[in-house]
Amino acid sequence: MIIRKVDTFSGHRDSVYTIISNNSSHGFYSAGGDGFVIEWDLQKPDLGKLVARAGVSVYSLCFDEVSKYLWIGQNFEGIQILDTVNNKIEYTAKVTASAIFDIKIWQNKALLALGDGVIAVMDVLSLAIQKHIKVANNSVRSISVNEKTGEFAVGDSDFNVHIFDVDGFKLKKTISAHTNSVFSVQYSPDGNFLLTTGRDAHVKIWDVNNRYEPVTDIAAHMYAVNHIVFSPDGRYFATCSMDKSIKLWEAETFKLKKIIDRSRLAGHATSVNKLLWTNYENQLISCSDDRMISVWEVTI
Repeated sequence: MIIRKVDTFSGHRDSVYTIISNNSSHGFYSAGGDGFVIEWDLQKPDLGKLVARAGVSVYSLCFDEVSKYLWIGQNFEGIQILDTVNNKIEYTAKVTASAIFDIKIWQNKALLALGDGVIAVMDVLSLAIQKHIKVANNSVRSISVNEKTGEFAVGDSDFNVHIFDVDGFKLKKTISAHTNSVFSVQYSPDGNFLLTTGRDAHVKIWDVNNRYEPVTDIAAHMYAVNHIVFSPDGRYFATCSMDKSIKLWEAETFKLKKIIDRSRLAGHATSVNKLLWTNYENQLISCSDDRMISVWEVTI
């Protein structure tokens, strides 16, 4: 595996908290502490297009592939929904006074992870809140949907992971997963494994088909693991951390393959917050508290 730094995108004036695909192979959105939502194109480096000003910090974005609307989770201000075709804010909904840490859309339902320990379920078409699910005393940090099993996993700052049925939102299982806040939950592309990360700096793997029994526990980083993402082909996954590093792992063996950090590959200067692994030339994108977005070409 060979890693090469392709480019660095600058344009944000504060920490960059989140990056997501715009549903093309080479485009993505970023947002962060400056409240700016910027659209980027890997084919046109550093020519970012400002598409929204949230006015407050943005921790979460979600692109609805059906409507082409971009959901923007504003810190303490609810949701803005951007019509990306006409480039205008179509709806604003004051769904919460808490931070919105994650948004996932599945079959006309939007699942929102809130800072007050609640999962809010919204109808995508009407934007009506259909359900509040209280799962934690502290924040809900991450949501991942398993299309294969019809479940979704939720990680919270009470150190737990919860497994819900997508259809009826029934709680199926709670796992005392970590020794500190769970920051990221991610199902493998084949739906057979759930990977979880947290402030305890560990990555844990759970067997979905065996009632979420533990498979392995990796002491992955020096400090909190903020996010985890799989490669497009599912053969690898990457983790990023508050320790300023990105690590790439083999999905089948869970073995470490490469480390991206400041000393080796001119990595980020501060906490790496989110990752996006694209189909475009197998490029991995990272964003950080250093206000930068870096692009890495991964050659297998």
